[in-house]
Amino acid sequence: MKYHHQNLSPRIAFSGLFVLLLPILSPYLFSPLSRSYPFLFSEWNAPKPRHLPLLKAALDRHIPVRQKNELWSPLPYQGWKPCIEPTTIHTLPTKSQGYIQVFLDGGLNQQRMGICDAVAVAKILNATLVIPHLEVNAVWQDTRYFVIKEPPSEYWWSTREYYATGIRAMRIKTAPVHGSADWYLENVLPVLQSYGIAAIAPFSHRLAFDKLPPDIQRLRCKVNFHALIFVPHIRVLGDTLVNRLRHPFEKFHTSGTGFLKERMNDTESEGSGKFVVLHLRFDKDMAAHSSCDFGGGKAERLALAKYRQVLWQGRVLNSQFTDEALRKQGRCPLTPEEIGLLLAALGFSNSTRLYLASHKVYGGEARISALKKLFPLVDHKKSLASAEELAKVDGKASLLAAVDYYVSLQSDIFISASPGNMHNALVGHRAYLNLKTIRPNMVMLGPLFLNKSMEWPEFQHAVLSGHKSRQGQIRLRKERQSIYTYPIPDCSCQS
Repeated sequence: MKYHHQNLSPRIAFSGLFVLLLPILSPYLFSPLSRSYPFLFSEWNAPKPRHLPLLKAALDRHIPVRQKNELWSPLPYQGWKPCIEPTTIHTLPTKSQGYIQVFLDGGLNQQRMGICDAVAVAKILNATLVIPHLEVNAVWQDTRYFVIKEPPSEYWWSTREYYATGIRAMRIKTAPVHGSADWYLENVLPVLQSYGIAAIAPFSHRLAFDKLPPDIQRLRCKVNFHALIFVPHIRVLGDTLVNRLRHPFEKFHTSGTGFLKERMNDTESEGSGKFVVLHLRFDKDMAAHSSCDFGGGKAERLALAKYRQVLWQGRVLNSQFTDEALRKQGRCPLTPEEIGLLLAALGFSNSTRLYLASHKVYGGEARISALKKLFPLVDHKKSLASAEELAKVDGKASLLAAVDYYVSLQSDIFISASPGNMHNALVGHRAYLNLKTIRPNMVMLGPLFLNKSMEWPEFQHAVLSGHKSRQGQIRLRKERQSIYTYPIPDCSCQS
């Protein structure tokens, strides 16, 4: 019996190894299964670096002291400053016309903009605003603008179910995207006056950015940049993360959790107490929707195409273009490797401390390994805080995004790997506060990364030239652009 067990263990080990290697040795055998379960097989082949010569050169880069100082220096005063008094209480109507009910969907930043627009619509109609039963109520805290966030039980009309069970005369279903103030006065006010209630659903990006009275624009600015304050547990966790990023060489622990982390062996970071937030927007949805090739081979392309078809049923027009055409148009999100090369070319050294916002990356650790080689001091929520500290936000997408938003706003420099709602919201908020924000020049970077013969000095020169005016310089809002992304001149004063 003993002899039998001795021979059995090696056989089990060999069999297990064979099972693991079989999809690699015989990929065609598993192709039907991979089509059925693309999520499993798409990440078996770890992507190799796509820009190995640039990566090797970047690892040996030398950064002049002057370039470092310019990179880390705060933005100079640009002639604009916030002129909204944040302590001024919003004057509620002496006699309200009735209740405006809105239902907000989407993530953190869609809800943020929805609240700002809803407050402005309520002001235009001289009405009382109701925003009930939403996760947003667990995220924001400032009652100066919300007369009712959770209506009393007698307000039976405040639930989604009420409007889903029949045709309701007080529900407005036709609110146009970016509707004018006149549209609300002509179409919503009569309903409000007839029933005392007007439920606008759906409601998202429903108020225009142009041809509004200055006081309405200022009210939106006040709500977005001053009134929307995160609840205490978000601020406490955010402050904890910021403190640990700025003071990484101290031991830190949390009582009762046994969580103890030693950072004394880290290399001295670039600039005492400074850190960069990198919004690494490279999740599976983003990769699939872009229709770009990210170096994962045939299995990854097949998996992303299948995923794209399941989610969007052929409505992704990008799939009609080649990868080269998409990159030349600047429509491919930067991979972690590419954003790392961009940061290195801009002058960030390997002792720069990076905080990854939304750190879940398509392809996992294999995809992010090149970035970590360039910047070893990489942190995120779970590396800086204990499970107990994260308990109130863990698994809740909007709350996790709120923590990242809070930390991003405190950072010395913010950069996003590709445009999106989080990028747009933070670009606008940091512009309002005159904080440094680097906006990758996607149209310029696409052809650079397609050029496989380009050497480091040429690449670095092109990157520096293409980003001189993309580090937080004021951009005045143009017609139809969002006041939340381009807050100047509407939200600030020139002096």
